[in-house]
Amino acid sequence: MVFCIFYNEKGHLTLEKKDALTLAFLAAIWGGSFLFMRVAVPDFGPIALVQLRIGIAAIFLLPLLLLKHRRKINWQHLPHYLFLGITNSALPFCLLAYATVYLSAGYTSLLNSSVPLWSAVVAAVWMRDWLNSWQIAGLLLGFIGVCVLVAARGSLELSGPTLAIVAAVLATISYGVSANYTKRYLTGSHPIVLASMSQITAAIVLLPLTWFYWPTGTISQTSWVNVFLLGSVCTAFAYILFYGLIARVGPTKTVTVTFLVPVFAMSWGALILQEAITLPMIIGCIIILSGTALVTGIIGRKSL
Repeated sequence: MVFCIFYNEKGHLTLEKKDALTLAFLAAIWGGSFLFMRVAVPDFGPIALVQLRIGIAAIFLLPLLLLKHRRKINWQHLPHYLFLGITNSALPFCLLAYATVYLSAGYTSLLNSSVPLWSAVVAAVWMRDWLNSWQIAGLLLGFIGVCVLVAARGSLELSGPTLAIVAAVLATISYGVSANYTKRYLTGSHPIVLASMSQITAAIVLLPLTWFYWPTGTISQTSWVNVFLLGSVCTAFAYILFYGLIARVGPTKTVTVTFLVPVFAMSWGALILQEAITLPMIIGCIIILSGTALVTGIIGRKSL
């Protein structure tokens, strides 16, 4: 069973069956997001695709915000909401969408799984949250895993797959910045407020670019369905599940979703798009996730 993966006899990272299944469900949804981007991005292009994604998410989240949490909005935090919208949605979503033009859904998700590694680097440099020896070892291990993926698909020219890999890595760094920014300036803010306001501000920021990059060609019905699912299920609904898990089991246990997202993304890509799962992908996945486990403290001195 899925929940057995998170059981530890010493009491570390133990999850109730319901929460473990919710975590797996969330991973399946976020794994599907890479598939939806891969299918829809050729018709829409990265900018228009992301504009629709966050716009749809904002439309779904706004009623929940206004009906239940409008009094929890701190308008003095509007600049913080704006920065969060850019670094946690607009910028990384566009970079990842661009990456899926050249990389498979599974491959892009593997690069995205290094987010905790970059979060730790940003925390050490910016927040002076220094790493212990196990975390440093995890960082090195994770970067080796990224290098394996780059070596397998990259080239000497800064174009095509290589540029897509750079874009995906920059997206993970952006996520790392947003995570630490939230911790520093928005601690105590209600999760639904953060999710909703970040999507609303991101949608507003992208509007000028969308005007110039809106596709002129015919957009298939399949692409419209995929972008709708991307915004409603993989963004709005996924945020509600994610923040609900953080509230119930805490961020340390919730971050284990990182380990499952690439598995689902590669599986969806192979089953639906017939994308190949290569040996370098498997090796890189194992190395990156092992490094992530060390950095996040899921494995380390206490668990050995």
